[in-house]
Amino acid sequence: MSATELEPTLNIHLDTARALQKSLNDAPLRIVADREKFKTHRLEGAEDWEGASADDSLKDPALVANDVAAQISFLRKLKFQYLEQNAKDKYIKTIVSDIDDAPLITATTNEELRTSNELKKEKLKAAKDQLAQKYQDIRTLAPLVEQDCNRAKALTTEATTLSQQILDARLALTRLRQAHPHPRLTVATASAHLESQVMQMQEFDEKVQGVNDRVASVKEKVKESAREVERLRVKRAEVEKGVKTGEVEVEDGRVVGLYDWFTASLDLHRSIMSLISSHSPSENSLVLTYLIPPRELTITLLFIPNTRQLAEAQVTGIDDIDVAEVVDSHILTNDVPGLVAAVLVRARAQV
Repeated sequence: MSATELEPTLNIHLDTARALQKSLNDAPLRIVADREKFKTHRLEGAEDWEGASADDSLKDPALVANDVAAQISFLRKLKFQYLEQNAKDKYIKTIVSDIDDAPLITATTNEELRTSNELKKEKLKAAKDQLAQKYQDIRTLAPLVEQDCNRAKALTTEATTLSQQILDARLALTRLRQAHPHPRLTVATASAHLESQVMQMQEFDEKVQGVNDRVASVKEKVKESAREVERLRVKRAEVEKGVKTGEVEVEDGRVVGLYDWFTASLDLHRSIMSLISSHSPSENSLVLTYLIPPRELTITLLFIPNTRQLAEAQVTGIDDIDVAEVVDSHILTNDVPGLVAAVLVRARAQV
């Protein structure tokens, strides 16, 4: 569907959203008027309430409820005291007054009083039932009013959102028309797109060539590793042959077990510490090479001739890490294992 065909539909939706928003704004919602009426209402004697001013008395419903409960309790006590004092007064007057002036109380009078009290009780009960029903209606309708308010707010928000989305869509369509006038695809644009695709293909060819070179390099390394494995296999056969010869010459049978244990320990140490190789170029030097992916770390240890005192240590492969202070401190204490461990920890921490 083209932009020209979409425009009437978008206009219809925009008019509908605006009409909905206007109807919501103009709707005579009672909850809004009731809230304003509640804010402007003033109770009689609200200025004399303790703990709240006339302006603050209607702002907190809990404060209003507490004050009403206190006043009801006070009025009930006052009514009871009034009835009690009135009865006492009438009783005393009846006793101390002259018998001729005393009011005549008969069974008819008591019956009339009883009937009057029963009528008042029935009216009071009916009034209480009506009040309880009103309270129940308020509890039932209050959530419905809140839901209606929330629904009205949601509809207003949705109408606003739809209006904004319609405006954004119309603006996007206008920008697309301006950015892509008729005809929207020219020969120059197609040629430029073709040139960019050709350049991308050339870049992909270069990447493929690089991958092929890396594959060839890996294959060469595999071949070298295979040759090295074969050389080690031959060397192992020679060593095993020498061991067998030594077993014949040596009378102690524990030598072979100790040799196997020492060889396994060396292999385990190499695998744990990532030791690639170790050799002694001279009688007082030792070169250790460790693998710290993606680089190799070489530690060269120089000792004082005919002693085990460490004279100098050189670390290569981690030029971006300063280990001179660590090396000097361990040379002073002649702590070769501590020196190697500290350098490896520094190198692994930077990976």
